[in-house]
Amino acid sequence: MDAGFWATQLLTGLATAATLFVVAVGLSLVFGVTRIVNFAHGSLYMIGAYVAYALAERFVQGSAAMYWLCVLGAALAVALIGAGLEVSLLRRVYRAPELLQLLLTFAVALIADDLLLMIFGPEDLLASRVRGLRGGVEVFGERFPLYDLYIIALAPLIFGALWLLLHRTRWGTLVRAATHDREMVAALGVNQAWLFTGAFALGAFLAGLGGAMQLQREAINLGMGISIIAEAFVVVVIGGMGSIAGAALAAVLIGVLQAVGIALFPQLTLVLTFLAMAVVLTFRPWGLLGKPELHARPPELAVELPLRALPRPLALGALVLLVLLAAAPAVMGPYGLGVLIDMLIAALFAASLWLIMGPGGLVSFGHACYLGAGAYGVALAVRYGAAPLPLAVAAGIGAAALVSVVFGWLCVRVSGVYFAMLTLALAQILWSVVFQWYDVTGGDNGIIGLWPEASGASRTGFYFVVLAVTAGALWLVERLQHSPFVHALKTARDAPLRASAIGLSASRLRWLAFALAGTLAGLAGTLFALHKGSVFPSALAITRSIDALVMVLLGGLHSLAGAVVGAFAFVGLQTEILRHTDYWRLALGVLIV
Repeated sequence: MDAGFWATQLLTGLATAATLFVVAVGLSLVFGVTRIVNFAHGSLYMIGAYVAYALAERFVQGSAAMYWLCVLGAALAVALIGAGLEVSLLRRVYRAPELLQLLLTFAVALIADDLLLMIFGPEDLLASRVRGLRGGVEVFGERFPLYDLYIIALAPLIFGALWLLLHRTRWGTLVRAATHDREMVAALGVNQAWLFTGAFALGAFLAGLGGAMQLQREAINLGMGISIIAEAFVVVVIGGMGSIAGAALAAVLIGVLQAVGIALFPQLTLVLTFLAMAVVLTFRPWGLLGKPELHARPPELAVELPLRALPRPLALGALVLLVLLAAAPAVMGPYGLGVLIDMLIAALFAASLWLIMGPGGLVSFGHACYLGAGAYGVALAVRYGAAPLPLAVAAGIGAAALVSVVFGWLCVRVSGVYFAMLTLALAQILWSVVFQWYDVTGGDNGIIGLWPEASGASRTGFYFVVLAVTAGALWLVERLQHSPFVHALKTARDAPLRASAIGLSASRLRWLAFALAGTLAGLAGTLFALHKGSVFPSALAITRSIDALVMVLLGGLHSLAGAVVGAFAFVGLQTEILRHTDYWRLALGVLIV
């Protein structure tokens, strides 16, 4: 590996960093002003790429000048879309709990994905090459793409323009003030509504610009939104929420780390990015150039109704539902039983997440990590150890418990949005290991053929096992609500200083709750692997963690019953919509909105 190789690797990292910076700084601005963790930001990036493709195919005709005009036009179009979303939807929920705002942006992302699928189709799109942007230059004897040099040169110009906008204009001063203390900005009489609209439109413009810039670098596809949003979160968190300089520094670090990782550690490329995020959050939770939040919002559940014993009508309803579920095999075929098994496993998974979100007040963006740990634990025990079913299930639960104990010890050191981001980073590390460790996990080919080897029982027998396990676990969580442990956990959630004064260790309580929730999720994962007869890296993906969040938020955070109802509703709606249309994301997103 000579100087030319390392020089081109460094430049490749800087080109990646330029894109990451443009997208991440928009996400950081939106969060800094509105305090919304915008899951639709990746979809805006993807819309920018598709709009740029449509414009370029119609107007460019080989002209580099027209190409850059199309890139700018696509970014402006996305800015208008972002402003429209803020005015029509987000403005209505600023006073709602932050988690419901997150749910709304997730719904918008679902809608955007299927709309793009309807308009452009599922195939990857490759834009025509443009004269003046093709070819490469010699760097120490190695060829480097000319277009990537333009991208590298564009990033500092964008950084400078943003710095001037935020430091030399009245609007920029208000944006920076709102980032630090938006309540004080409102008290001074500033119209926050239009300030938020402007900030969201600027963030959307930057997301669209980042997507449009990829037109000459890669094929446009429907998966680019979810991939960029994970990396953008990494950059924002490492750099510090609301910090433009931090986003630039973090983007360079991540871009170079990825480029060097491909050369030196090709099997650990995906791990390195999220490992860096986990290390930064562990030792400096507010990021490299961020600042600790001095005026954090009070917990969403600081005021709630007193906890009482389960009302008799609700208990009777639960018993009736259990009887109906037990009688279901007599009237349902294999398909119906399969759907019910999906619902029961989802209810157990949602209940495990509710345990840390409700009583604990902790939001996890990576809870699927423990579902996947349980699923892979049982799969590996069956595949490589030829373990009988009880021992395989124990291996799955044990794997999830071990992962949740270790990850929980790291996560409870931080709080708020940083806790959520650290759970995401750790989950993505485990996903990366599973995805790239082909010799053991099979990589993206997964592990298949589990059902016949794992159990000789009939599908009906397995249904009764899932029903009994889920009912028992839900009963345990319900009883746990009335325990001194959960009361202490709620005290640590609502009044951490007072809890510390009376001798309660908030971090220890949260760690125990986290470990218990992860173990329950692992139990759901073992049932999931046996039900599907296979396991793939998607079991640990961020999308599955978001599904769990949606289930809990649909039913409501104030009771375990809400999580169960939300899980049944989510799986039922998804299954029913899939029977009638391929655009289930669009329909589900509209229903959530």
